[in-house]
Amino acid sequence: MLELSNKSNLLEQDTYKYSLQDVSEPNLYRDFYNYDTVPGVAFNHRRVPLEMPKDIWITDTSLRDGQQSVEPYSVEQIVNIYKLLSKLGGPYGVIRQTEMFVYSKKDREAIEKCMSLGIKFPEITTWIRASKEDFKLVKDLGIRETGILVSCSDYHIFKKLKMTRKQAMDTYLAAVSEAFEAGVMPRCHLEDITRADFYGFVVPFVNELMKLSKQANIPVRIRACDTLGYGVPYPEVALPRSVPGIIYGLRQYSDVPSELLEWHGHNDFYKAVANASTAWLYGASGVNCSLLGIGERTGNVPLEAMVMEYASLRGSFDGMKPETITEIADYFKNEIGYDIPPMTPFVGKNFNVTRAGIHADGLLKDEEIYNIFNTEKILNRPVSVLLGKSSGLAGIAYFINQHYGLEGENAVDKKSELVVRLKEWIDKEYDDGRQTALTDKEIESKINELSPHGIKEAKDVRP
Repeated sequence: MLELSNKSNLLEQDTYKYSLQDVSEPNLYRDFYNYDTVPGVAFNHRRVPLEMPKDIWITDTSLRDGQQSVEPYSVEQIVNIYKLLSKLGGPYGVIRQTEMFVYSKKDREAIEKCMSLGIKFPEITTWIRASKEDFKLVKDLGIRETGILVSCSDYHIFKKLKMTRKQAMDTYLAAVSEAFEAGVMPRCHLEDITRADFYGFVVPFVNELMKLSKQANIPVRIRACDTLGYGVPYPEVALPRSVPGIIYGLRQYSDVPSELLEWHGHNDFYKAVANASTAWLYGASGVNCSLLGIGERTGNVPLEAMVMEYASLRGSFDGMKPETITEIADYFKNEIGYDIPPMTPFVGKNFNVTRAGIHADGLLKDEEIYNIFNTEKILNRPVSVLLGKSSGLAGIAYFINQHYGLEGENAVDKKSELVVRLKEWIDKEYDDGRQTALTDKEIESKINELSPHGIKEAKDVRP
């Protein structure tokens, strides 16, 4: 039967409605999920269209998934992180939501303090067990939306829950009905979707969710969870690993609107950011992230990365304040005590630092040669050099100018006496067997020794 599609405005064949396949044995996709080898990427050469939604946004799980993998945050730290998220997201809610735990007295105190701030974005949501008591708890706190776990792969259904697909579906649908009875909007976390039977379980289950949603007149948010980071962003990849296929399939065969579709990924195979961007490109409005990528195992999609992805895809930050990323990194490092790996993009100590003398020589001439963008303007992080064995005269000159704010006629160059003498000292340090980089304090001390009358004498050229 042909129908005029309200999506494409073209005549299309009536979409086939997938039914639950209640198999007796689990489908574990052993062709490419052979536990003793690296998972293979299977291609079926089927393409699906790019369908970037009109509105895209970021949601945050720093205070839920992120907090599960570090020492629990104090109430004060949770409140401060929430305020920083709001500051970064800006007034238009590009960072749309953040989810929090609700079980302990401390959890509820933190939620109440955050809610008392009167901040519109990010909206506070929760993550709970699917029980009447927990739904009531969420409702009593005045929270509109909560996440519930609906594991969808046979690994979870058969091996963890010890259920059949039919039993799992019935259990999940009953939980969603209880959420509706409590007047709470459920967000269904489809755990392990990249190992699930997409047409045999996922699509028919989501179809039933959409039916319940219409009956209750309460929306259901669908979060596609790439729990082990198996998702692949490439076109023409076969399900269940295809991120384009998952997003397209949920929209095409389950009629999930973009604004109710969200991607949640992990970084086990270094594809978290690419997969999240792909989810946007193929029709999901939301991507779920955590600050600094902190999360289970290899971590979640780094929220700061998706801020940059948003700007690169939209051509604007749309009110976001990216300089807050540096403020957030400093807070995690100095107040929480989190050790950020130094090479981490945008937030690591060495993110825009160079050691190589030839790179420093380029920076001295024009920092655009070796810096990814104006990091001082966008992130409040001026480009810098780290002095060591291979720094060279150019690196030393750049360090001094940047560290002491020397510009114009006060700036030093490769011929300045201080630069030459400092390089002689550095060379001797490494000739004598030093292996580590020089600290700022060591360099400052040596500069004070070589330039006792003030740093500005450094521009003088040695005869």
